[in-house]
Amino acid sequence: MVQPGERPQVRALRRWYAAAWVLFGLIPPALAVADQPDSTRAPTLALLSVLGLCYPITETFPGNPALRRNTFLGTLIAGIGAVSYLMGGAASLLITSLPHFWILAGSPRRAVLLSGAATAAAVAGGALHNAPGGEPLTGNSIAALIGYATGVLFGLWMHRVVRQYDERARGLEADLADAERRLAEAQRRQGAADERERIAREIHDTLAQGFASIVVLAEAARDGLRSDPDRSGRQLVSIEQTARENLAEARVLVGAASQGSVAPASVARTLRRTLDRFAEDTGLTVHAELPYVECDQTTRIALLRCTQESLANVRKHAAASTVGVVLERHPHGVELEITDDGRGFAVAASRGFGLDGMRRRLAELGGELTVTSSPGEGTRILAMIPARA
Repeated sequence: MVQPGERPQVRALRRWYAAAWVLFGLIPPALAVADQPDSTRAPTLALLSVLGLCYPITETFPGNPALRRNTFLGTLIAGIGAVSYLMGGAASLLITSLPHFWILAGSPRRAVLLSGAATAAAVAGGALHNAPGGEPLTGNSIAALIGYATGVLFGLWMHRVVRQYDERARGLEADLADAERRLAEAQRRQGAADERERIAREIHDTLAQGFASIVVLAEAARDGLRSDPDRSGRQLVSIEQTARENLAEARVLVGAASQGSVAPASVARTLRRTLDRFAEDTGLTVHAELPYVECDQTTRIALLRCTQESLANVRKHAAASTVGVVLERHPHGVELEITDDGRGFAVAASRGFGLDGMRRRLAELGGELTVTSSPGEGTRILAMIPARA
């Protein structure tokens, strides 16, 4: 009889017990009455058959599970008493039937009471069989009482063990649920932190660099209004273009436009436009080798951001006169090399959000950033992004 929430292992164990009950509880009494008179043999075999059929019938019959269980247990008690009356005792049938009460009764108290009723039926049946004149308490009856007492002790002990196991299982389930909740919360916080870091990196690589360029151009245009108005005019145009680009970048960051607007189909054309603007704004000499290289949008954006960050560092720190940019496609991936003849720096001692941001951006694509520099020797930055399958 399938119990609510019953584990498959327990169900399989119950079925093995049912088979053992038939083999060791019902068959021995049937064999024992084989040589008895028909007045004993026929009703005994009929009762044993009823008990054997009652279990699968009440297990599969539709209806209230509690009612089915009680029906079987009631039939079992009556059958044990009747068999004991016919045979003069039914200790073996009682003892092999005791687990039924602990499995199906629903509680230890009901199991003790119902198995006690079955024991009383067995003892009473044997006493009625021997009456009048016979011993009311035979060895079979004593064996039934001892079996009942042992069954009660063992059943209570097993119930305690199972209860402790269930309590531990519930505790472990609660701990697991709490761990899963804390893990989900940690993942949520980590996801939020990663997203904040990504947005901060995008702002640094785009908006912040653009605003810095606007500030530099505005200062130069203000200083040259009287002495070189034509150059100041060109610088104002650059300021306008940079502001428009920053506006486009801001729309991308807030999701109002696709990132395809930041990186057109040709990475070479995008880098060329960026280098031309840099040369125009700074007056530095830029040598570029930018062949057509086919790559996906994510790679194009990463190469563009690395170029923008490297040029911003040249503008702010390098004091260089010449910048070189080489884009190459190799079997293992795409490489972008940016060099300058500026003052250089000690790479081991350098700390900066820009270089760290480039390293993390490339690492997300499986690439790497190599920075080579020393004081007075210029700087070489090599960005490598592996080819994608």
